[in-house]
Amino acid sequence: MGHVEVAQTAGFCFGVRRAVDLAGQKAAECHELYALGEIIHNTHEIRRLEGLGMRTVMTVDEVPDGAPVLIRAHGVTRTVQEALEKKGCRILDATCPFVKKIHRIVERESAEGRKIIILGSPNHPEVLGIAGWCKDAVVCENAEQLQNMPKSCQPDPDEPVSIVGQTTLNRLSWDISVKILKKRYTNSKIFDTICKATDERQMEARSLAGKSDCMIVIGDKKSSNTKRLCEISKTLCPRVLLIEDASELSETDVRALHSVAVGITAGASTPAWIIKEVRNMMSEEIKIENGEDFAAMLEESFKTLNNGDKVTGTVVAITGTEVQVDLGVKHTAYIPLSEMSDDPSYKVEENFKPGDEIEAVVVRVNDGEGTITLSKKRVDQLKGWETIEAAKEEHTPVEGVIVEENRGGVVAIASGVRVFIPASQTGVPKDEPMTALVKTKATFYVTEINRQRKRVVGSIRAVQQEARKAAAEKIWETIEVGNEYDGVVKSLTSYGAFVDIGGVDGMIHISELSWGRIKHPSEVVAIGDAVKVYVIGLDKENKKISLGYKRSEDNPWNIFTSKYAVGDVATVKILKFMPFGAFAEIVPGVDGLIHISQIADHRIAKAEEALTIGQEVEAKIIDINDEKKKVSLSIRALLVGEPAEDEE
Repeated sequence: MGHVEVAQTAGFCFGVRRAVDLAGQKAAECHELYALGEIIHNTHEIRRLEGLGMRTVMTVDEVPDGAPVLIRAHGVTRTVQEALEKKGCRILDATCPFVKKIHRIVERESAEGRKIIILGSPNHPEVLGIAGWCKDAVVCENAEQLQNMPKSCQPDPDEPVSIVGQTTLNRLSWDISVKILKKRYTNSKIFDTICKATDERQMEARSLAGKSDCMIVIGDKKSSNTKRLCEISKTLCPRVLLIEDASELSETDVRALHSVAVGITAGASTPAWIIKEVRNMMSEEIKIENGEDFAAMLEESFKTLNNGDKVTGTVVAITGTEVQVDLGVKHTAYIPLSEMSDDPSYKVEENFKPGDEIEAVVVRVNDGEGTITLSKKRVDQLKGWETIEAAKEEHTPVEGVIVEENRGGVVAIASGVRVFIPASQTGVPKDEPMTALVKTKATFYVTEINRQRKRVVGSIRAVQQEARKAAAEKIWETIEVGNEYDGVVKSLTSYGAFVDIGGVDGMIHISELSWGRIKHPSEVVAIGDAVKVYVIGLDKENKKISLGYKRSEDNPWNIFTSKYAVGDVATVKILKFMPFGAFAEIVPGVDGLIHISQIADHRIAKAEEALTIGQEVEAKIIDINDEKKKVSLSIRALLVGEPAEDEE
């Protein structure tokens, strides 16, 4: 006796159910409802809806002005939508929210000047609709087909490209294509737009096909996702039957099911009543693995939501207290803002808008009030634990937001999970407060996980150390005398300042800090100062770097010689007296000697007989000694109007 296993994902997906429900509801309300194109790829379901009053048309011209018109689940181009608006039509948009999201992506990316590559069936209505929301998209089944296109049709390798995929694309085909395209287009952005429901359906089909002697795939032959379920099944199962309804299942096929393992799946456009018809063709003797018959299992799959169920819906509205969600069921679903995130700085409007897809967990079903309470943060926590565990296992950094400081360190929220970062691992010096970290983003490694106690420990310092090590290796590979760097002063000593130039420390000797004489480096720089430095000496063997800080353009002597020459008159300031004359400042850092014989037009015994400290006087430059950096000045030359002799 054989057995039958039915895929839990068989039948309508969220987007299709939403479109069909909207069509059925509006067809009953309106005297005449027009559907632009087949709302889903299932002839039987379209006929049923047309029986309710829906009329399918293929072009905008067939829709009367002002008539209510339903946009199919596959979506339409921007041009078509604008044409309907121009006709004054009442648009009922049944576009799948996942597809709508792709429209927004390609519209935005195209507006930013990026070339769009769409992986999918070129003639599929969903792909045609996506292409209609951007400029000159390149559409291909896979990377190989793109490579075989004429060069004139392919984006240039240096051109910025953004890559999206048809929601029902085969996951394996997507992964292979993306890997090739990322190597070819280095300036690429990848948007994984394959519907999660499609992923789950294809994974389950693959699992079923691998352990079945016969696979039955139910769905319309025009349906892309049904075709892909068939393709996947054929790679793993020796016999695959693709049927649209029970009438295509022969008596021979039914008899064959009695003695073999049978797997059953159905495309996303296959209604439950067609699956039930196939069920009625099955022998009552066939039992599924868990002892229930096929009918009982199928009925179980259609029952209402329960607490703890994971669901996917569409954001309908955002209010000051909640996010309203369409789950495609009769109940009204909502997420209280407190159940959106644990991050106190989280803003719903910045992360979601009406029409976006959202995942949540059912917290409470109130049949009496007809409401369902959901929680997004619980889904984030479930996914977050997987992300956090993978990050620790693979030693990959995690990004989170620091939400609070406590006695032992700080707490971050990463992927919905609380992570404790000890004070010693924050990267903040021991005696400095950690308050500045709160409400900032941080990158850290996960160092410890205890799922049972819900405890996660992280380290910002480990990331900083690793980054510093990588930066240091890069610097030592390229460093040469003369290289300039932006650095930060890390510490001061009596003989100089140590500067971090990006992972490596170098020292500025006190003599290299200033052209003037200083007693301590703190007179010029302070710890934490950003400074521009240049390499003046290297000892790679001992890992020592000597840095320069003072610039030649700031050299007082260079400033002086660029401004004055022998014979020029300068206003100078008397600084000090000597037995042989007086020293005067010409420019800051450069002094000149006024010999006692050049102070007055008559003989004086001391310089202080004619001058006072701090006095400003005019003096003539009578000699400049570049080698010794000395200047001779004369006041007497200006008094008697004669050339003065330089006297030492």
